[in-house]
Amino acid sequence: MLTWLRRLVVVVVVLGFLPALLSIAYLPSAVHPLSTLMMKDLATLSGYDRRWVGLDDVSPRLVHSVMMSEDGQFCSHHGIDLGEMRAIMEDFLDGEATRGGSTITMQTVKNLFLWHGRSYIRKAIELPYAVYLDFVMPKRRIMEIYLNIAEWGPGIYGVEAAAQHHFGQSSGDLTSRQAALLAVTLPNPLERTPGNPGPGLNRLAATIERRAAQAGGYNHCL
Repeated sequence: MLTWLRRLVVVVVVLGFLPALLSIAYLPSAVHPLSTLMMKDLATLSGYDRRWVGLDDVSPRLVHSVMMSEDGQFCSHHGIDLGEMRAIMEDFLDGEATRGGSTITMQTVKNLFLWHGRSYIRKAIELPYAVYLDFVMPKRRIMEIYLNIAEWGPGIYGVEAAAQHHFGQSSGDLTSRQAALLAVTLPNPLERTPGNPGPGLNRLAATIERRAAQAGGYNHCL
């Protein structure tokens, strides 16, 4: 029994340090990491479409739209938006429905190393990894990885595959409205269709389009 317990402890420690080691391995721009969802698709022989693209080749409209939609303080925080986390805790203590509260860095950690679905346990694990990733990896690299592993539809990963699938053009040629539509799809990529948006999605996109046009004060790290 003691031997099995020791082995279990070793496995837990190794699994705990693996994301830290992989974060270092993912620093070079030549490395194109896979998300856990992509690996699941490979394991189940489902297949997927992902076409890696460097951040310099992505339309700034898309980068700004994603930042303003998902994490407006991306360039200012250190992996965790403490103001947003405090608001979430207040909502929780008041018995109100809580918001997601995940920064782009936290979502990158989740996509690279953890499982999906709503879980307070996973959220708690995300926090220290997000702080660590922000410490060891430049913001531009975090954004580049996020844009290349985010899910934009069933079997559609990364902004280039998403732009080609939904709009039939490169991620570098997106219009401001197309960029905003892709950005507001991220919270629910399996149900939202940016290439054929309904009135609600168009309203969300119009709001993000306006914010992205004024993102100059927020994007200094990109």
